[in-house]
Amino acid sequence: MAAPIKFGVGQSVLRKEDDALIRGKGRYTDDYAPQAALRCLMLRSPHAHAKYTIDVSRARGLPGVALILTADDVGDLGNLPCLFNLETDPFTGPPYPILAKDEVRHVGDAVAFVVAETIDQARDAIEAIEVKWSPLPAVTGVVNAVKNGAPQVWPDKAGNVLFDVSIGDKAATEAAFAKAHAIAEISIVNPRVVANFMETRAAVCEYDAKRDHLTLTIGSQGSHRLRDILCQNVLNIPTDKMRVICPDVGGGFGTKLFPYREYALMAVAARQLKKTVKWAADRTEHFMGDAQGRDNVTTAKMALAEDGKFLAMDCDLMGDMGAYLSTFGPYIPHGGAGMLPGLYDIQAFHCRVRTIFTHSVPVDAYRGAGRPEAAYVIERLVDACARKLDMTPDAIRRKNFIPPKALPYKTATGKVYDSGDFAAHLKRAMEIGEWKEFGKRAKAAKKNGLIRGIGLASYVEICGVMGEETANVRLDPSGDVTVLIGTQSSGQGHQTAYAQIVAEQFGLPPERVHIRQGDTDEIATGLGTGGSASIPTGGVCVERAAGDLGKKLKEFAAQALEASAGDLEITDGVIRIAGTDRSISFADLAKRPGADPSKLNGSATFASADGTYPNGTHLAEVEIDPATGIIKIVNYVIVDDFGKTLNPLLLAGQVHGGAMQGIGQALMEQVVYGAGDGQLITATFMDYALPRAADGPAFVFETANVPCKTNPLGVKGAGEAGAIGSCPAIVNAIVDALWREYKIDHIDMPATPERVWIAINEHHRRHSL
Repeated sequence: MAAPIKFGVGQSVLRKEDDALIRGKGRYTDDYAPQAALRCLMLRSPHAHAKYTIDVSRARGLPGVALILTADDVGDLGNLPCLFNLETDPFTGPPYPILAKDEVRHVGDAVAFVVAETIDQARDAIEAIEVKWSPLPAVTGVVNAVKNGAPQVWPDKAGNVLFDVSIGDKAATEAAFAKAHAIAEISIVNPRVVANFMETRAAVCEYDAKRDHLTLTIGSQGSHRLRDILCQNVLNIPTDKMRVICPDVGGGFGTKLFPYREYALMAVAARQLKKTVKWAADRTEHFMGDAQGRDNVTTAKMALAEDGKFLAMDCDLMGDMGAYLSTFGPYIPHGGAGMLPGLYDIQAFHCRVRTIFTHSVPVDAYRGAGRPEAAYVIERLVDACARKLDMTPDAIRRKNFIPPKALPYKTATGKVYDSGDFAAHLKRAMEIGEWKEFGKRAKAAKKNGLIRGIGLASYVEICGVMGEETANVRLDPSGDVTVLIGTQSSGQGHQTAYAQIVAEQFGLPPERVHIRQGDTDEIATGLGTGGSASIPTGGVCVERAAGDLGKKLKEFAAQALEASAGDLEITDGVIRIAGTDRSISFADLAKRPGADPSKLNGSATFASADGTYPNGTHLAEVEIDPATGIIKIVNYVIVDDFGKTLNPLLLAGQVHGGAMQGIGQALMEQVVYGAGDGQLITATFMDYALPRAADGPAFVFETANVPCKTNPLGVKGAGEAGAIGSCPAIVNAIVDALWREYKIDHIDMPATPERVWIAINEHHRRHSL
């Protein structure tokens, strides 16, 4: 067997992009500052629901003000589109206008766009705009929104329901429940969260009047999709009239995939004024204007046999859409429901899925996009099943896991799991976490006045199904290799990962491989990055394109070396006749006469219809101070099956980051709206808690990889997995502690010290009566 290539697949290559970033040489959107760029601000509604009239005449006359746009000025623009619909029960969504006309439907709804010479002049103009508000009744939270008599978000959506559909076989599920020995049931809230990336959204729009052409520089998760939606759906211009450039992007988590109102308004302003305009959101504007995540309320039941076998599962899921339909909003609860059976052999399944409008910021994909919500439901329910039958949480999982011999396995929702050994990663996580010794640790904690709990979550997700991606790999005159691809890094490490795939083919060190992403003029097509698809889809493209280039280079080099292409090998950026010292370097080959692009460029396109199914087990151990409700994570183990590891360092970073986001949601993150007025109460970091380094544990992470059979590289995707397994593991551990000590069997996220303290003291109050 050949020795592994030093910089190839499977090696812990350091991130090549980090040197510039840690030296302050990164180039983010807000760093791009063309001279004389005008500055932009949005006027947003202070009300959750109101009629309004607006007068901008005085503001337009203020010094430095170049343009003010209201709904009347952009009536020719299309609406922001929703790109999802049901095949069996198509729905018609309400309009999502670029500026709200006459009526606003959430705090932060956009009513005017101001362009001025300076940001201070834009602020003065915002304050000078006269708006007369007539507040209307508002509703937030899906439980409130579906009540009889609740305020209506849209007049034609009775009961605030967009769609009400069923997934699975209701009759078979009801029959199985009728025969059940026992039934376990939970009702849980998956709270709304904000995707707080480090770099808020920003954009610069330039206009070339001679060509009637726009250039939009923007921090996004995909330049091509953004351009296409803005041009085709909103601006109604040909796509060749706009170039979108994505420089460095400081985090995305799904939220930067979508088109937003500011981008279209900037295009309008740049064309009208024939000047460059610039906009950047502050943090509160991010809370009020960017799509938010999660926000499901679910009741789930499991029908159980006497021996603990799962007979059937039935769910009722309500997903909050907010006031408008964001790009993929309705897909998130509906698509996530397909993953509700988890890793378990559940023959009968049914889920009612309702999507609900509320007077709040729209909800869309956030790291995991429906799969974390599904994993949270099933893993909380499995623990409830164990308590119902007085079984241990590990035993009931092993009893019901789909065994390796049953793979490929088609779930009751139609998902086909191709590979894995679910009991194996559960066993390994328990070994590392010293599960058998937990009792001793719990006794020691109790002597110190603390209570301990230990929790499991064995998850599965689907990823890598974004669609078709294309990569081009070319030999440069210098002998280096450049990869052009339409995915978009927002911190994941694409520069390093793709370079390793190229190294596997050519033996080139990372510094000789250059990755080009995020420019619609330079790269013909692209999906962008989302759904953990960049390596399962983009990686396959790069690998195949590099192979195509290698074949062409051998054929071209065969002429120079007067040999057969079949006798040539490529190592260390050199093509040589195998077993001899006769060779030609990449650089010399690139300079030879006849070295036209067709001979120096390889390309490949790939799409996966089947997707990949990463899975794994998270084990969390917590210690709770009952006097304060404060929770400390004292042990955290992750054992994942990602099929194949491209770079262990990159992988660990993705898993740690995702797990910390899940821990944040489990323990502290929650968007809160006022019950009566729909005010956004958590609109700053003074009110919305994020996890810090001190809140996280010392993660122990391993892989137990079983190669994926539906992906040519054998990989399963890993970018979102940490956020999927962490929430249920943490909350199961907390409930385990509360159950052991007080027989408290439920708490909702976020499990803040206050909530834990209240739960404990409510228990004491009830038992003291």
